[in-house]
Amino acid sequence: MTQPLPIQFQETDLDGLSRVPGRIVVLAAPDQPQSPAFRKLDRLTRGALARAVGSEAFTKLKPGEALDLAFPAGIAAETVQILHLPKKADRAQARKAGATVGRSHGAAATLILAEAHARAADLAFGLAMRAYDFAAHKTGDKPAPGPVALMAAKPEAVARAAAPMAAVAEGVFFTRDLVNEPANVLTTHDFAARLAAMQELGLEVEILEEDQLTRLGMGALLGVGQGSESPSKVVVMQWHGGEKGAAPFALIGKGVVFDTGGISIKPAAGMEEMTMDMGGAGVVAGVMRTLALRKAKANVVGLVGLVENMPDGRAQRPGDIVRSMKGDTIEVINTDAEGRLVLADVLWYAQ
Repeated sequence: MTQPLPIQFQETDLDGLSRVPGRIVVLAAPDQPQSPAFRKLDRLTRGALARAVGSEAFTKLKPGEALDLAFPAGIAAETVQILHLPKKADRAQARKAGATVGRSHGAAATLILAEAHARAADLAFGLAMRAYDFAAHKTGDKPAPGPVALMAAKPEAVARAAAPMAAVAEGVFFTRDLVNEPANVLTTHDFAARLAAMQELGLEVEILEEDQLTRLGMGALLGVGQGSESPSKVVVMQWHGGEKGAAPFALIGKGVVFDTGGISIKPAAGMEEMTMDMGGAGVVAGVMRTLALRKAKANVVGLVGLVENMPDGRAQRPGDIVRSMKGDTIEVINTDAEGRLVLADVLWYAQ
């Protein structure tokens, strides 16, 4: 899978700034005292940074945006990127600033002078998320991304704060890879195998095959996939990190690896996007991966139904009657005051 860009957390050392190659990122904000790193770079570049921050172009920037100085005199770096990030920036602003750095990052090394900024870990998270690049099927030589180092006053503390976010980034990348894969690669077999591989992280993974699904009475799910050469499957992932015996949260995701519409075939326009009809299952898989990486203190079950909906002589027809599982209705998942989802317990059992 695509791995997040590794970031090295180092103690702030300004002595060798003039010899640092590649890109240097420094934080600044109008009408605020500038940091020691900013003042050091400003002296080395003969006041270029102060002139840039005092310019109309910089003052028009929103927090999280940046101004680049190309090939500044007095230092070896080819670019100094001045990030507009106030000392009391919120999480969203810091992550946006990190995304700005990630968008600019290429083959050259990047050094971020975060110093004592309280949101240094969020800045690193934004950078890692923005640097995602799905290149699994691209040919030709492509330079590897350059190394990234973040200098902070307390690098160990920033690294500890960044570790849970790095787990989130890996879970997101896992989901993005699944959604980006073409249907001839991400078959139901391949999808299930990728989920089974997460047993190495401590997840319990069970794959239910078609004969088991038939015995469970899952006729509706089997009906969707009966026209495909790829067998339908249900994958159950469990993470036991909470109190023993406590009822788990359950997450259920739709995993239609390709959806032609079956006999009622969809219009050709946009058909290539039907590879993304497994996005729900991809999200559940990414969440379960993140929980395992973070060693979350929670009991969670992730269930995904993996099918391919194709036209065939055996495909389900409109008006067909299928027998499916009986079970309780799923509790409504509410949102909080800020519009974020609040998970509710889910009961789902066969009778």
